[in-house]
Amino acid sequence: MPLKKELHPRNAHGNRYDFPALVAVCPELQNVVAVNKYGDESIDFSNPKAVKLLNKALLKFFYKIEHWDIPNGYLCPPIPGRADYVHYLADLIAKYNQGVIPRGKKVVGVDIGVGANCIYPILGHQLFGWHFIGTDIDDKALDNAEKIINNNEALQGAVTLLQQMRTNNLLKGVIDNDVLFDFTICNPPFHASAEEAKQASTRKVSNLKGKRIKSPILNFGGHQTELWCNGGEEGFITKLANESVSYAQQCFWFTSLVSKQTTVPLITKLLTQLKATEIKVVEMAQGQKISRFIAWTFLTPTQQKDWMDKRWK
Repeated sequence: MPLKKELHPRNAHGNRYDFPALVAVCPELQNVVAVNKYGDESIDFSNPKAVKLLNKALLKFFYKIEHWDIPNGYLCPPIPGRADYVHYLADLIAKYNQGVIPRGKKVVGVDIGVGANCIYPILGHQLFGWHFIGTDIDDKALDNAEKIINNNEALQGAVTLLQQMRTNNLLKGVIDNDVLFDFTICNPPFHASAEEAKQASTRKVSNLKGKRIKSPILNFGGHQTELWCNGGEEGFITKLANESVSYAQQCFWFTSLVSKQTTVPLITKLLTQLKATEIKVVEMAQGQKISRFIAWTFLTPTQQKDWMDKRWK
């Protein structure tokens, strides 16, 4: 089947889902697979159980993750989109390493808000062997992430989990001043309130169903801290930008997903004021949806070369 041109060329999910192959590694998936109106095998993407089973199968088939689950109500991530972020981030790093993606545990990423699903450490480690520090304020989410790590031999020693006890901070209070890390990765709460999150989810599920839904069951789920925060994504990324100044010499690339195009110029202006030496906006597309992440560094060209020589060669 032809590749979906929107996804990153390395993304393993560019083809249509091969449901017979996925069912072979996750037999439970068969219970939610049906032929749709176009005559293709598919699932009901508005059904949270079906989406979770699909994720289990994808993680097992493509990433050798034998045991993966999340508690009810927690975010069930769309894996193709999350994989795109990791691949494009790898390309960004490679541009500053003579075109070569650095691999192995010496490359360290901080996943801000690792969540119960632990998806970015899974993808980053299984694709490139990177080590991750996963932070979160939710102890139940961290407990589940730890369970995923402990139950998969492939992830042993690959992820360090830390609880952020200061709910108003992101990096401060959890990342020490002597820790070097090559990048941050983050899927911020996009909404400014619970009501805004509910309205967005209602629109999303209504589009999937093809009819108006008043009170949807979230197909991808989402706990309060995963979906909304005061100030929404603009407030969250603003906080991250301000805190990143204190870690300017400890990290090469600070990055975060940005859902709303209108957020980009506001954050870019702030980062310019904070004297970031480079700011990048990387656009990604999955189907009809355009997403992006913003990346910035405070390192000078000389410091960037020194970082490459010491950590990536």
